[in-house]
Amino acid sequence: MKKFFSEFKAFISKGNIIDMAVGVVVGGAFSKIVSSLVADIINPLVGLATGKVELSEMKYILQPEIVDAATETVTQAEIALKYGNFLQMIIDFLIIAFSIFVVIKVMMGTQKKLESLKHKNEEEVVEAAPTTKVCPFCKSEIAIDATRCAHCTSEVE
Repeated sequence: MKKFFSEFKAFISKGNIIDMAVGVVVGGAFSKIVSSLVADIINPLVGLATGKVELSEMKYILQPEIVDAATETVTQAEIALKYGNFLQMIIDFLIIAFSIFVVIKVMMGTQKKLESLKHKNEEEVVEAAPTTKVCPFCKSEIAIDATRCAHCTSEVE
């Protein structure tokens, strides 16, 4: 299991163009499923662990909004670092990347099995008995069961 996660870490950290392209395609396909998983399953668990705070609403307020007391209108908007939404996007990314990794791992295993079957079939063809031999005198190719060379008429064993 440790090797599996170290392979996942290596996969996620290398900057290979093909891996990135696969990530974009498969990530797009999984995006709705992953978004639902994060929003409907993971966020409630994180909210429960953090005191029933919704992950996407977590923020650090740099400057609170200023409200005019007389008219009750906002004169200056709140300035905040919305790190909760950022954390949610990181969780989305990790789930998508992990899903892609698992799919590619399964595909590579299937490909290796197919290649091993192909090599077994090639070995069976290579191991077929020869049907010809070379005449030791004139070096011509003759039938394996011939007792005389058809080209130089020498007797061969």
